[in-house]
Amino acid sequence: MDIFEKTRELGEMIQESELMKAAKELEAKQNEDEEASALMKEFNLNRINLARDMQNGKISRENAIKKNTDAFNDMCEKSPIIKEYVRAKQEFDAMVQQVNQILNYYITGADPSCTHDCSSCGGCH
Repeated sequence: MDIFEKTRELGEMIQESELMKAAKELEAKQNEDEEASALMKEFNLNRINLARDMQNGKISRENAIKKNTDAFNDMCEKSPIIKEYVRAKQEFDAMVQQVNQILNYYITGADPSCTHDCSSCGGCH
């Protein structure tokens, strides 16, 4: 069917995009870097411990989220490679989200960015 062929083409275009190439390249660099790998392992172990402590009622959800966010930000500051990868991954994810929003618009006719406040855009209603 033509729709599946076009979907495959879109997937290939996304895979060949500069944003995906950059994210994959930086992910490989991050995985090869010993310091980054050690920081990631430490962060993931800390995250597991926070989740366990939260489930056991030793820490509130809000406090666990704050500690996890602080640990993540600290890890990114300690490793430029991780920081670059996170930035590249965020850019790639934003592009994929935008593609999904466009698809959703053409499938449903509903613009997900519409606030129904026509002063914020050109108006669609």
